[in-house]
Amino acid sequence: MSIKDWKIQFEQEKDKKVYHSTVLTFHGVEGFDVYNCSIPFTWEGKEYIYGRVEKREEWARSWVRLFERTGEKDYTLVKDHMIYQLEDPYISIIHGEMVLGGTHVRKQNSKVETYYGYFYRGRDLNDLVYFTTGPDYMKDIRLVELMDGRIGVFSRPRNEEIEKKYGSGAMIGFAVISSLEELTNDVIEAAELVPGIFDRGEWGGCNQAYLLEDGTIGVIGHQCYTQPIEEGEALAVYMNISFEFNPQTLEVTNKKVIGTRSCYPEGPAKLPNLIDCTFTSGIVMREDKKADLYAGIGDTMEGCITIDYPFHAKLK
Repeated sequence: MSIKDWKIQFEQEKDKKVYHSTVLTFHGVEGFDVYNCSIPFTWEGKEYIYGRVEKREEWARSWVRLFERTGEKDYTLVKDHMIYQLEDPYISIIHGEMVLGGTHVRKQNSKVETYYGYFYRGRDLNDLVYFTTGPDYMKDIRLVELMDGRIGVFSRPRNEEIEKKYGSGAMIGFAVISSLEELTNDVIEAAELVPGIFDRGEWGGCNQAYLLEDGTIGVIGHQCYTQPIEEGEALAVYMNISFEFNPQTLEVTNKKVIGTRSCYPEGPAKLPNLIDCTFTSGIVMREDKKADLYAGIGDTMEGCITIDYPFHAKLK
């Protein structure tokens, strides 16, 4: 069954799979949209989220800023905190350190020349230190601490050579390193590619990775394709997906759609071709053993839906 068929089937059953749906409200950045955020996280007793901040009419001119939770779905800007010239932030905890990653866009004469991942690390949220850069033209590089203390690295190469060889617009790769000092451009480039996740004409990536009790990795990601329409630019259809990944065999199991744009509240899109776009952030566990799934909506907002926990094994 194609991913388009998966989407249709999921949306036919979504009333049974989505228990609550809302949009986050961000205070302190009036006149700007906040979207494609990190997952919410707790640090030294307070709850935060990193958000991509950008004006509606602009593109590739965004900043990542820190917000503190001040209500059930309300977040307020942490003033005087570091401003990162990045897109689409994500966080992970590696060996007790916070790692913040995001996409940095490089321009020449106002035109995008390339983009790559920037990574910051530290034990003080107010003083994260830049320590490495990913390969050119690669987004969605993600890290996860493994059962033996080593670090799993998910890559996402996307280029003409990948499309010619595998048919899909992007692939997910995987490598293992022993420490953050080993996270280099060459290691990410050399990550072993995992075939079969995306079909011909599709693309996607890993957005957040979680160590599970059985030693496998729970991946929350996105899967995408273009949908031609009668008039105008084809729609870029982005969906939230999950799967389980064996870091030893590179086997992918239990892959499924867990959210689509129609699961979230109505709202504007930055561009007409993004009306069916939900860019995954990740999940946060709830006390009732369900999960809150966070995602950017139409490149203008950050939404949250409550779903069933998607993995077989529990989070480590």
